[in-house]
Amino acid sequence: MMFGAVVVGIGTAGWVRIRDILAPLQGSSAEKLSVKGFISRRSLDSQQGVTQISVEETLTRKDIDVAFICTENASHEDNVRTFLQAGKHVCVEYPMALNYKTAVELWNLAQEKGLILHEEHIELFSEDYKWLKKEVKGKTLQEGTLHFTGGVLKPGFGFMAFSGIARLTWLVELFGELSVTAATMEQDISNNYSKMTAKMLTADQKPLTWIEERGPGLQRAKNINFQFVSGSLTEIPPSPRGAVGLFMQDLIHFSAKLMGQVSQEELQKEKIRILHCSELADRIQQLCER
Repeated sequence: MMFGAVVVGIGTAGWVRIRDILAPLQGSSAEKLSVKGFISRRSLDSQQGVTQISVEETLTRKDIDVAFICTENASHEDNVRTFLQAGKHVCVEYPMALNYKTAVELWNLAQEKGLILHEEHIELFSEDYKWLKKEVKGKTLQEGTLHFTGGVLKPGFGFMAFSGIARLTWLVELFGELSVTAATMEQDISNNYSKMTAKMLTADQKPLTWIEERGPGLQRAKNINFQFVSGSLTEIPPSPRGAVGLFMQDLIHFSAKLMGQVSQEELQKEKIRILHCSELADRIQQLCER
């Protein structure tokens, strides 16, 4: 069985999605996807040989089963809801919504319709993360900090706890369920600078600090300081690129779900983690905005 797909949004991620669907990893479940068109607010020529189609046409076409949402974060919710209601499976870049309540609603809608809703998390396929996961395994955390720096985000990415949910996902995957104890936001609007600091606790009541810092000229970097009973981790060594691209790895994972090759247990575990991160991000935003 083949799954016809449409790509919504032709930025970098949308372009990569089309490329990967057109040239999937040989022998992988991604070979079951076929790109039927792309959707853009702009009127564009064909992209990589794929033609532009309208939302209206996509919603009614029987040969389109799947939508890849590659737009700015603020429009994820509307796009996900529109395609789920039309009976299409959805793959969306993180975060699927900019608040926890809406994320729960979208998951429930997918479940009611018997559809796959997949939130992309390519950061979990990165060589950096794989190395860190291996190093952390079996160690007892005493305290830790993850400090991310990066350039200024364009409008439409949402509050920092949501735009940076990839880092929060790292912390939850590495250290389990977390709770938020405090959160603050520093901003210098005239200089496009912002810094969010969230204080959290693990289930064992060990402190974790997550910092997102963005401003002009800030180099994209993840700085870590994890203290364990048996020692510490204070930097992530440079990692070579994996043999398979991050988006391709995600595409294979998503298409395996479409094929029914991912267990219900794994699907449920992923859903719990995604909603937990969304709930944490929501709580951090509330505390920062007080």
